[in-house]
Amino acid sequence: MAAAPGPSPTIVEYFEGEDFYRCGYCKNETGSRSNGMWAHSMTVQDYQALIDRGWRRSGKYVYKPVMNQTCCPQYTIRCQPLHFQPSKSHKKVLKKMFKFLSKGEFSKGNNEEEPMDSQMDDAAVEDFVLKSKLDIQSDRRPLSEDYNEVIESEVKEKEENLEAKEIQQFNQSHAAKESLGSGEPSRTVKGVPSTPKPGKGADLSKPPCRKAKDIRKERKRQKLILKSQTDKLEDFQTEREPQLLPSGKSKLNQPKSIEDFIFDTLPEDAAHQLKFTRFLCSSPLEAETPPNGPDCGYGSFHQQYWLDGKIIAVGVIDVLPYCVSSVYLYYDPDYSFLSLGVYSALREIAFTRQLHEKTSQLSYYYMGFYIHSCPKMKYKGQYRPSDLLCPETYVWVPIEQCLPALENSKYCRFNQDTKAVDEERVNELDRLRVLYKRTIMPYNIYKKRQKGPSDEAIVQQYADLVGQTCSERMLLFRS
Repeated sequence: MAAAPGPSPTIVEYFEGEDFYRCGYCKNETGSRSNGMWAHSMTVQDYQALIDRGWRRSGKYVYKPVMNQTCCPQYTIRCQPLHFQPSKSHKKVLKKMFKFLSKGEFSKGNNEEEPMDSQMDDAAVEDFVLKSKLDIQSDRRPLSEDYNEVIESEVKEKEENLEAKEIQQFNQSHAAKESLGSGEPSRTVKGVPSTPKPGKGADLSKPPCRKAKDIRKERKRQKLILKSQTDKLEDFQTEREPQLLPSGKSKLNQPKSIEDFIFDTLPEDAAHQLKFTRFLCSSPLEAETPPNGPDCGYGSFHQQYWLDGKIIAVGVIDVLPYCVSSVYLYYDPDYSFLSLGVYSALREIAFTRQLHEKTSQLSYYYMGFYIHSCPKMKYKGQYRPSDLLCPETYVWVPIEQCLPALENSKYCRFNQDTKAVDEERVNELDRLRVLYKRTIMPYNIYKKRQKGPSDEAIVQQYADLVGQTCSERMLLFRS
């Protein structure tokens, strides 16, 4: 039995550095600049490698900002879903959705939507509005009944009660056990008499007085012993807890996860029903279903959001070997009060965690570009923990380490190792693959057959941008 044919190779048509054009972020008429190529077809492996070098796709057009020249440098950002915990604003969106679905209650306040990415110029579909991912709401009031705050309040109250009990027990135990002292005048300390009996000096039937400082030290020592014993008990319980807790339930002393909010069961008489469907969609990415991959396979997908039988939003995502990459979301503006950008991003983070259970190497959520110089586009940095891609060495750096440098300069090299270089820089241009006159050949053969002026400078630029591995795997179309 013949083996199933593999995916078509990546075929791209490269365009040398474009002229400066209008920036969609700062509105500078001649401030933005990027390199681009048209993807006739592309494997998920190659696109994964490209976005890890700062590329991003809009339809079949794949582009990379010229970071040290463009007015608003765009840094590739990825979130770490396996360690992600929703913030208060994220929980607010999730609770708002649950309240709307269960009771039909909502508040159409002033919702400040995020501007669309300048490269997202695909036509809007009928009454849908194309918006950038991860829209953030202007209302940031703290939650009055936040889960963490309730737990912390309960823990604090229990600690205070325990401390009062400890002090009482401490005084009682010392009153019974301490031997007679030297007759030192007593002091006003709880559990110890403040004055001796008239005419008799110190009361020999009572324990000797102690300095308040000594009592405080003893109390502290007792509390440390108690805390040590409590910690050991908690460690013992933690080891046994996974076997005792039902699957999918979070422990009471831990914050709620996205899944706890998203997959919370709605009441039987819920006011609305929200359903999700996922379909492969048209894209340059070749769909793949390897045996060790996720159940849905790799490729581009439409995630459809259906409310009471009506489609209200469609998110486009790319499922790649190591990540879920958010492309964009378009939705019915009548439902903007539900903060669908934030909600869909949180669902996609949860989806990434689901895929990771089957495919362990798939463990990141790519959010596109982070633009620190544009105030309204810094919101992606709130999905923590997250990393930014160094534009010179293409290594990932925690965003917390990048922010101080970005405050001083729009363009930054994040890698602190001054000797580090791009490990994928092209050293052998002759090994680059070319598609010329329907024939695949290495670049050194193409050069011999080429007629007219040499295009080696353009090919070298392309190779430097895509890296050695991609230059040897992808086919560069030349006419």
